[in-house]
Amino acid sequence: MKAPAFTFLRPASLDEALAALAAGEGEARILAGGQSLLPMLNLRMAAAETLIDIGGLTELGEIAEADGRVRIGARVTHAALEDGVGGDRWNGMLVFVARDIAYRAVRNRGTIGGSLCHADPAADWPVAMMALGATMQIAGPDGRRELDSEAFSLDVFSCALEEGEMLTAVSLPRLSPAARWSYRKMRKKAGAFGEAIAAVVHDPESGLVRVVAGSSPLGGPARHADLEASIAAGAPVEDAAIRRSLAAREPDLDRYEMQIHATCLRRAITEVMR
Repeated sequence: MKAPAFTFLRPASLDEALAALAAGEGEARILAGGQSLLPMLNLRMAAAETLIDIGGLTELGEIAEADGRVRIGARVTHAALEDGVGGDRWNGMLVFVARDIAYRAVRNRGTIGGSLCHADPAADWPVAMMALGATMQIAGPDGRRELDSEAFSLDVFSCALEEGEMLTAVSLPRLSPAARWSYRKMRKKAGAFGEAIAAVVHDPESGLVRVVAGSSPLGGPARHADLEASIAAGAPVEDAAIRRSLAAREPDLDRYEMQIHATCLRRAITEVMR
């Protein structure tokens, strides 16, 4: 199948893109890498009267540091992060996550902003960004605003962007040299979405402690504050505590789902605390 007819726009500036998005009155879509949107249009799982291609907006493809945080433009590709473009301030974590997303052909086109806005519950970047304490930078008809990654991810294929808004960048804190992290994913084959994902970050210098579990059975990423408290205190995290934390968030997990998510979390926590 092919996509229904649509108007194609390629704005020359962010303001022009926002104006086109507002003019679309909810029927316009932002096109970045197109690795999710275009197949969905072809399969008639999504519709758009207007596609706004932001591929020419240079500012959205930049990585820059200011005030101790790093701004990653929404149009930065998975491949660019895999290749360490712009430097590594996270002790290899973003490189590790990026290189395991689908296949290189997809990573060459897919973007971090597109992944976050698409909000697939089994995607990698929503989990990784929440684990790193990311802030989402948003532009829209009422100006610009910032939103914590926890507030940005709302539900399955649902994020906090309002009509006429677009994600412009992700702001991340640097990790200190003393920081430890682990990112674990279980899947049936290479390149597939993870059935279970766990990300753990502990930076004793900044006090950042994050334990995030995600993937489809959990409805997307979420923090586990009780497990974070144990890691911060240096206390052992028992398997029973991990299972209680998972059950508190999603009581309907079946035995298989509980096992793979608990195993992912246990391995990630053990790697960080060893």
